[in-house]
Amino acid sequence: MQLYLCEKPSQGRDIAKALGANSRADGCLKKGDTVIVTWCIGHLVEMANPDDYDKSLKRWSFDTLPIHPGHWKNIVKKQTKKQYNIIIKLIKQADHVVIATDADREGEVIAREMLDAAKFSGNISRLWLSALDDTSIKRALANIRPGESTVDLYYAGLARSRCDWLVGMNLTRLYTLKAKSAGYDGILSVGRVQTPTLRMVVDRDLIIENFVATDFWDVYAILSHSGNQSFKAKWLPSEASSDSDGRCINQQSAMNLFQQIKETEKIKGVVTSFKKERRKQNTPLPFSLSTLTQFCDKAFSLGAKQVLDIAQSLYEKHKVTSYPRSDCQYLPKSQVDDIEPILNHLSQQKDLKQWVDSADSSRRSRVWNDKKITAHHAIIPTTVAANLSKMSEIECKVYDAICRYYLAQFYPIHEYDQTTIFLNIADELFKATGRVTVIDGFKSILARKTTGNTSDNNTEQSLPKVSKGDEVPVVDVEIQNKKTKPPARYTEGTLSKAMENVAREVTDPKLKKILKETTGIGTVATRPNIFEVLLKRALLIKKGKYLHSSDAGRSLINALPEAVKSPGTTAMWEQSLESIATGKVSMDDFIASQKRFLQRLVTFELGNTNSMNIKATAKHLCPTCNHALRRIKGKKGFFWVCSDHSCKYTAPDSRGKPGKKRKVITSKLPCPQCGKLLRQIAGKKGKFWGCSGFKEGCKFTAQDKSGKPIL
Repeated sequence: MQLYLCEKPSQGRDIAKALGANSRADGCLKKGDTVIVTWCIGHLVEMANPDDYDKSLKRWSFDTLPIHPGHWKNIVKKQTKKQYNIIIKLIKQADHVVIATDADREGEVIAREMLDAAKFSGNISRLWLSALDDTSIKRALANIRPGESTVDLYYAGLARSRCDWLVGMNLTRLYTLKAKSAGYDGILSVGRVQTPTLRMVVDRDLIIENFVATDFWDVYAILSHSGNQSFKAKWLPSEASSDSDGRCINQQSAMNLFQQIKETEKIKGVVTSFKKERRKQNTPLPFSLSTLTQFCDKAFSLGAKQVLDIAQSLYEKHKVTSYPRSDCQYLPKSQVDDIEPILNHLSQQKDLKQWVDSADSSRRSRVWNDKKITAHHAIIPTTVAANLSKMSEIECKVYDAICRYYLAQFYPIHEYDQTTIFLNIADELFKATGRVTVIDGFKSILARKTTGNTSDNNTEQSLPKVSKGDEVPVVDVEIQNKKTKPPARYTEGTLSKAMENVAREVTDPKLKKILKETTGIGTVATRPNIFEVLLKRALLIKKGKYLHSSDAGRSLINALPEAVKSPGTTAMWEQSLESIATGKVSMDDFIASQKRFLQRLVTFELGNTNSMNIKATAKHLCPTCNHALRRIKGKKGFFWVCSDHSCKYTAPDSRGKPGKKRKVITSKLPCPQCGKLLRQIAGKKGKFWGCSGFKEGCKFTAQDKSGKPIL
């Protein structure tokens, strides 16, 4: 019997349809007794906790560190145990299993951990899918791979999960125990990827908060050529009055020049050089998950998890886009056959029809490159016609962007003329730059607006044709006082990009070279979950779309050694995992090296008698200002207040946790005794009404009937 093992039910139904397996059974679909399609529900097992290996490990102690399982265990998840049992039974009946989970490291693990659990020893093959439309499935079924071609992905996945377990379990216990000995009461969560990511946000926040703005001055001359075309040129100050970025920091020098030009009659600028050149801008590639996240962050203010969920829905539910968890922006040449079917479907969409009609389907951009393909290709539309009415508004917007970046591949590159003029005005050098579009090309379909302050660089102005030595009258002069600005706070999109380009955060030349060859910290698929974990644990706080480190997050980073929080260390681990996936490094050797690292670190920390300088991190944060809430005992029992004295937030105590504040319902009827308004009170025997002047001594009460006081 041939068994197809899928990652999720919807995927199983799609593959079963292509195989003609239409007979329903418990947890599977059948085609007679020869072909069966079944499915996991994500991971059906999870790694065992320390106390599952040894009950004594339930108690956290320095004496038990580091924890190194001799034989790794998985525990069956209770909520999906039924499906687990079905799959194990089917695997034991099969003589040939086709792994049909998602085509990536984690998909390989989901399938093979089930094969290992069932101790399967039969034939294994691999169905490698990039999309779930009928065309893609049939193409993949015709090109099933041998199982050994992807087994290294499984080893890389195991190495990743086991090392994450080792680091997370040991270091969380280690630093929580050290903090506890310093008087801290709480758990400090440490993760192989999340901690260096948190460190990046903490570092950025500290730069912003310690940034001291510096004044600088720009001087602009407005010139008129031949009396009918004006343009603007910017002063280039000398080194004596400028900083390393060429900004004038000497106010007097700028004012003197401004006054000189302003007060000199009929002053002219003399052209010292003129340059005009044709420049070309390549068509941007289709999206990877990372670039889609960055695009949606800017365009729609979406978080990384939101983008992944939307992309997954377009792929899995609507089947209108290819596999979303891709780190690739290129397409294989085999996809050329799908161009016409895809364009035909896109032409049925009202907003895209005009762009499909103007597209040249015979054009081949740089996107078609088999050598650039990794496990997956770029995220593009499939050959399935989209039913926009069944999509949410935001799904439609993201789908439209994916379609446009695909369509852009069939448009010309963008061409423009870049002009530069240098002028001498009042014995000072000025520069004017301009840009004129020659061929709009792909820009028309992407409708990308120019960002930034064009008054600073003047790139969009049209410049006249001049010659060296020409005299151009100055008609006006401007001076602008500006201030340097700190870097922007991270959003999920920019943090994702920073994680990808983590080499920029490292100064060591050798390490920087290594990091440039990796995908940085984490993967395109795991980064959204990392953000969610950091936000859920209140180590990061999201204000609008910007990420801020909390007091808890900063305290944790300050307490950790460089080796644990360094982006460079984590990125090197990711490189090793990639080497395992390509068969260059042994999984066992890599895990052994991580055990040695943990042993050295634990030994060092246990011998380090310095107390951790860590602030008390709060489990409960103020919903108004995100500062820690404190539990206080008053005359009538415990209640919660904000630790920020300027914030007046309070909350009742509910079993040791902040409870919900009761809504005060006030009647318009006055108290018959003192004239103040009556308010509804929830008592032990039900609701009743009392006077709002009870603090002044009024004891009036009234019964409640249908939410109103009975007077």
